[in-house]
Amino acid sequence: MSWKENYQVWQDNKDLDAELRTELDALAGNNQALEDAFYAPLEFGTAGMRGVLGVGLNRMNIYTVRQATAGLASFMHTLDKEVRDRGVAISYDSRHHSQDFAFEAARVLGAAGIPTYVFESLRPTPELSFAVRHLHTYAGIMITASHNPKQYNGYKIYGEDGAQMPPKESDLITKYIRQIEDVFAIEVADKDALIADGTLKVIGGEVDQAYLDELKAVTINRELVAEEGKTMKLVFTPLHGAGAMLGEKALRQAGFEDFTLVPEQAQPDPDFSTVKLPNPEDPDAFDLAIKLGKKEGADLLVGVDPDADRLGAAVRQPDGEYKLLTGNQIAAIMLNYILTAHKQAGSLPANAAAVKSIVSSEFATKVAESYGVEMINVLTGFKFIAEQIKHFEDTNAHTFMMGFEESYGYLVRPFVRDKDSIQSLVMLAEVAAFYKKQGKNLYDGLQELFQKYGYFSEKTISHTFDGISGADQIKALMTKFRNEAPDSFGGQKVAVLEDFELSTKTFADGHSEEMTLPKSNVLKYILEDGSWIAVRPSGTEPKIKFYIGTQADSQEASLAKRDNFEADINAFVNA
Repeated sequence: MSWKENYQVWQDNKDLDAELRTELDALAGNNQALEDAFYAPLEFGTAGMRGVLGVGLNRMNIYTVRQATAGLASFMHTLDKEVRDRGVAISYDSRHHSQDFAFEAARVLGAAGIPTYVFESLRPTPELSFAVRHLHTYAGIMITASHNPKQYNGYKIYGEDGAQMPPKESDLITKYIRQIEDVFAIEVADKDALIADGTLKVIGGEVDQAYLDELKAVTINRELVAEEGKTMKLVFTPLHGAGAMLGEKALRQAGFEDFTLVPEQAQPDPDFSTVKLPNPEDPDAFDLAIKLGKKEGADLLVGVDPDADRLGAAVRQPDGEYKLLTGNQIAAIMLNYILTAHKQAGSLPANAAAVKSIVSSEFATKVAESYGVEMINVLTGFKFIAEQIKHFEDTNAHTFMMGFEESYGYLVRPFVRDKDSIQSLVMLAEVAAFYKKQGKNLYDGLQELFQKYGYFSEKTISHTFDGISGADQIKALMTKFRNEAPDSFGGQKVAVLEDFELSTKTFADGHSEEMTLPKSNVLKYILEDGSWIAVRPSGTEPKIKFYIGTQADSQEASLAKRDNFEADINAFVNA
């Protein structure tokens, strides 16, 4: 149907949610806004769906949440009853309508006879991943838009292993979602009736404690933490999200006592009123933490995003100012400590392995190789790291030591199968304690790694293309890079072009080899000096992303290369 026909269907619905009715009435006559809200359904992909809150089938609202959940319910009804009766765990973050959407999903599943386990209040994404495994449910739903601005929300489906639903099952769910023609006809049960008959169970403290019990295994050197944890000063900010309660308990349980939550950001706030973006990748998000850190004389500042799966950090420099670490730097310094501590304790397995995405730095790879540890590369998306963990368990081929993505996501212990900022918070604090005992801090530790392995610098550039034509513009840019890209960037020749969609690796002399990773719309240019550039469309936002990784003998040279590559990329995009 056309956007006007879709709009008319919603306009004619006399039972439309009152808040959405008010918004729809306010859009009357604004054809541009109406077209954007009604031209197509909100896209549901392998990462679920994410979009602006509001009225319309291209928005996040109770009806699009019902539709996505009805698709999941239809898929689950193709499974054995015993499997289906294991049910679905549901969690949510601090965003507008997150709790509403969580219970709305439970009402749809309940009407379909599927049990649900819904958290009593907001909980982090990693705890949802854990809850799926702990409760042995078949699936999980997380209501979150991660680090997006306040006007967004989203919906992610997890599989029975606690990882995001695999592509095969996700594609089937998408098929069922698309078969639903009338979102207003989806049956929903009464929430109180579902609770009364036990179909909907409200969960909380028991799962929290089970997660915290598993978290004890993240700490490697308990004596070190006991010695340094009482006096090492930390500042922690949950950025108005779901990480405060578990983060605070996790730090205390591990033995860190001298930490302070940023008071202005300690409570949930769907408007994220103290930051432009609730994203620990954004330097501005640390403004209040830095201010408090200077007052407290903190060694380490740590921030997590609203659903507490990503972690960023800043460390005090010799002049008393704070320097933000990149996700790649945090990963390298954590992996270095994990391998060092296990080697010193005699507990480093002979078949140890780490896992990272193809767009993450080779810095951590150098660290791993120096310990004889294999680094395995996977496609972007933490579910691919989770796949490797399962493969390790099935085959005993490797022992998992750590997984990470450059976008500030890390996993230390596999009782969770998604990135976990609570685990990372405890581990990074231990790393800081390791350096504190030597009279150093994380900044000093990072400089030592640079001197040992070389200077690495990375940057991610995003170009956003909103609206109806955005997808076509992104597709055209990918085609341009695939077919017309220059043979050099920043004066460095392209040595290898990896096309993950065609599964080909093409060398400068023209010969090519087949690649073994699954197909994905990603290009990676490996340059003659070992630097690299990757190009891929975002799976959750209307963006095309460019990843740059450089290495050199000095920080200055590494940064200069990065800037030159960025200039050439932008020139090619805009040509």
